[in-house]
Order: sequence, then C-alpha cells, then structure tokens
Amino acid sequence: MSDLQERARALDAADELAPLRELFTLDDTVYLDGNSLGALPRHVPVRLQEVLTREWGELRIRSWGESGWWTAPERIGDRIAPIVGAAAGQIVVGDSTSVNVFKAVVAATRLAPEGRDEILVDADTFPTDGYIAGSAARMTGHRIVPVAPAEVPGALGPRTAAVLLNHVDYRSGRLHDLPALTAAVQAAGAVSVWDLCHSAGALPVDLDRHGVDLAVGCTYKYLNGGPGSPAYLYVAARHQPVFDSPLPGWTSHADPFAMTPGYEAADGAVRGRVGTPDILSMLALESSLDVWDGVGIEAVRAKSLALTDFFLECVAEYVPEGRVSSATPAAHAERGSQVALRCEDAEPVMGALIARGVVGDLRRPDVLRFGFTPLYVGFADAERAARLLADVLAG
Repeated sequence: MSDLQERARALDAADELAPLRELFTLDDTVYLDGNSLGALPRHVPVRLQEVLTREWGELRIRSWGESGWWTAPERIGDRIAPIVGAAAGQIVVGDSTSVNVFKAVVAATRLAPEGRDEILVDADTFPTDGYIAGSAARMTGHRIVPVAPAEVPGALGPRTAAVLLNHVDYRSGRLHDLPALTAAVQAAGAVSVWDLCHSAGALPVDLDRHGVDLAVGCTYKYLNGGPGSPAYLYVAARHQPVFDSPLPGWTSHADPFAMTPGYEAADGAVRGRVGTPDILSMLALESSLDVWDGVGIEAVRAKSLALTDFFLECVAEYVPEGRVSSATPAAHAERGSQVALRCEDAEPVMGALIARGVVGDLRRPDVLRFGFTPLYVGFADAERAARLLADVLAG
C-alpha cells in the first residue's frame, strides 16, 4: 500500500461524515459525477412506493389536502432553506431551473428603478442561463451585457437593472465572491440574481446574511433529488410584497380555487409558483432531503476542501508531468466542490476511466470534471480516481 493509500484510509477513518455514505445506493464504482446527478438515497424508493400505492392509489384526489400535496412547494422550500442560509418562507420549489431563471430575471428588471435597460450576465454562464436571459431581455426591452464575474463591479452603471451570476462556474469549479458582488450590484442600485446549481449542498451560501435579492437552483446535483427533480426560487422577504412574476399561474393566485379571470398574487414566496406541482418528483426530493438531517453545511464544506486538496495532491503524485493541468483554483476561497483538469484527449480519457470504474464527466473540448459530494465520497475514492487516471494516461 502506498503512502497516499494509507493516508486516504486514515482520513476516511477520521471523517465524521463517512457514515452518511451508507444512506445512499452505491457500489464499488468511484462516483464523481454528483455535480451532475446525485446518488439515490436508499430510503427514497420505499417513500415513492407509499406515494404511488396509498396517496395516489387509494386516497387519490384527497391527497392534495390529506397528504399535503398542495403545500409541498413551500414545505420543501423550507427544508432547503437552511442548506442555503435562508429563513423559512422565502423559497418555493417547482418548475425547472430554466423556468425559474426566467421568472427571476424578468422580476428583477421589474424590481429595478425605472429607466434602466441593461442586464449583466456572467459571460461564462451555463448556456441555458444565457439563452433565457437573452429572451427575457428581448421581451422586456433590455439589452444583455456579457461580463466576467470579476469584472462586474467595473461594468455596473446607472443603466444596470439586474445582474445574473453563477455562484460556481460549471466548467472550472471556480467559486465567485457572492458577498462582494452582491454588495457591488446593490450599491449600483441594481438587483442581484444568483444561480446556485453548483454550490447549494456543497458549501455555505448564506443568502440572507449577504442580502441576496433573488436566487435559483436545481436539486438533482448535491441535493440528490433525482433526475429532473424540481428546481427552486428564492425571493428575499423584503421583495415579496412587490415581486411581480412574469408567469402568474393559478397556483400563485391569492385564492386559486375561486377561478376568477383577474389575477391577484398570493402573499410570500407562493408568488413564485405557476402551475400544478409535479408531485411524484417533488415528494422524491422531499424524501431525499432527509439525508441532511443533523448535517451542518460547514462540515460539508470542510470535507469538500479536504477531498479536493487530496485529489489534486494525488494527481500531482501519480499523473505523468504535463498530461493534465488544473483549471480549478488552488485557493480555497475560489474553489467549489469539483476539480476540472484540462486534458488534450479528454473524451477518450474519460471513457477509459469510466470503463475502469471511475465515473466523472467532461466538458468539450478538453475538460475532465470530477465532482466531490462530501456526503458519500471518501478519500479512498479520491486516491483511486487519481491512480486510475494516471494508469489511463500512461497507457
């Protein structure tokens, strides 16, 4: 056994989060793609079976009230709130991330002062965010200004209405400075919108403490909600009385069952709802969140940094010099919970890794991505992944 293998064993033995791995359905594969799709918590199939056979099969329509289906979007939002540092009553679950980005960006332009016609968008954003923001801009008479997150303070001005940024870059894993950028956006009189898809469940976000205006995020990555599980929308309490959604559906109406032709928005985060909730995936997500009971996000962050540090150390030790380079910042304050390695032949390399039992993913043309989900990834996983990567590259 090598020194790094021995260290991995010792680190796993001392890891306070290690027992959580048993809560998930995993095998001998090293699964480093939880930043795309989280692993299945073991208890979720039993819960879904109950939903299917009793709540839908027996109670049927009565389950909207008796089983709490109707209030699920807000109830599950309150389960997510502590993970992202929000007080209850500010998060509603439902729809996709893309739909929630649209709601948030348009609502942000409506919250901004009159006469502002620019929307700043992260120049390296996940493509859909850019597509949605562009469409929102065309519909509202604004123009899109692409800008690197670090350059946002210098790009802000009296014409800036809203700023849409990613907390963690999906390619590189770079963590952007949410507190400082939020403060700069608000000092310029604009409205901040944050995409938390690659940070929620991996590191502290502290939405309330940093005064974020609006935020969106998915639940199928670090929150392990399942493929296509519903996303969420955060509306800071101070904005809720005037939050004007561009998609005023019947379930966000103040009296939805009155079925009146005129729209009157409900109070609170409920304003972010649109149509009938997707109950099956919604309740799978709710059950998945049980793995977070008693887990502090600070402990998750500490393990995430330790894991990624150790993986990078193993890569430096094992991988032939010059074959890969890290696109992920070394500084902890600038790193999310993934490591992106630039590799000339990334696609065949990742294919060979997967064939050897290490599952990551890639972003063309040359990025190997390895996501570290602290709830179920261990240090032995990190060491094995780096060792097998070296074998592939040496072969």
